[in-house]
Amino acid sequence: MIDYDYRKPGNLEEVFSLLKEYGPHAALIAGGTDVMVKIRNTRKAPEVLISLRGLKELSYIRKNGDYHIGALATHRMLEQSDLVQRELTALYEGASRIGSVQVRNVATIAGNICNAAPSADTAGPLLALDAQVLLQGPEGERRVPITEFFTGTYKTVRKETEVVTEIRIPAEMERFGSAYWKQSRRKAMNLPIVGIAVSLRLDNATISDARIALTVAAPTPIRAYKAEEFLTGKPMDEAVLAEAGRIAASTDCCTLRDSLRGEAWYRAEIIEAYVPRMAKLAAERIN
Repeated sequence: MIDYDYRKPGNLEEVFSLLKEYGPHAALIAGGTDVMVKIRNTRKAPEVLISLRGLKELSYIRKNGDYHIGALATHRMLEQSDLVQRELTALYEGASRIGSVQVRNVATIAGNICNAAPSADTAGPLLALDAQVLLQGPEGERRVPITEFFTGTYKTVRKETEVVTEIRIPAEMERFGSAYWKQSRRKAMNLPIVGIAVSLRLDNATISDARIALTVAAPTPIRAYKAEEFLTGKPMDEAVLAEAGRIAASTDCCTLRDSLRGEAWYRAEIIEAYVPRMAKLAAERIN
């Protein structure tokens, strides 16, 4: 048995009070699909687990100008949301491919990004959708672009006294189409070898804006800015998309890493092949 105290506060003020009281000896838990696995694998636990499951007000998906997704929205909620399927398709594809239905029923979007694994399936889509992370603490609320949220493997900018309360996606993304693909050894219940998310906006047949995100390729989820810059203002044709794939897979965008699940050369080949495919799929989904 691993000993730890378990607290289930009913509001954010109680959460902040507990975080202040226990400091580094506390850990937040929502669905628990990452935290509990880590505790079992390491045989180590924090002094106290602070459950956020009592904060029902943080479980929502709505559109009010921007897209607002509560921190405790589960992946199953994202998977079953008509709004997400229709207008934030890459996020739907990322969330619906996480684990099993049982996992998606409890795992939350905030938990997925706060765990900050390079393989997080919602991180790539959120990067491609220009999401922002809202954090709240005793000193007030701050908003962090998701491009600045990840600072390293399993590390983020969240302070010990802060709680992620919402993921916000700008309203302009309704004019984009988006798509996400994860390459893995089997279709379900497996972490990706590499993940590719693309969002595009077209002006007639010209790419007016583009976002390309890669997961597992580097120690943190990243944007392929050089490939995005290349695409912007270019016609939507095979040669252009192929070159964007080549740039995304090159050292111009990042130094691809080797890991137990896949080597850098293999990741480069998948990125080069799938960036054009996801771009074409994203373009088909505009409007």
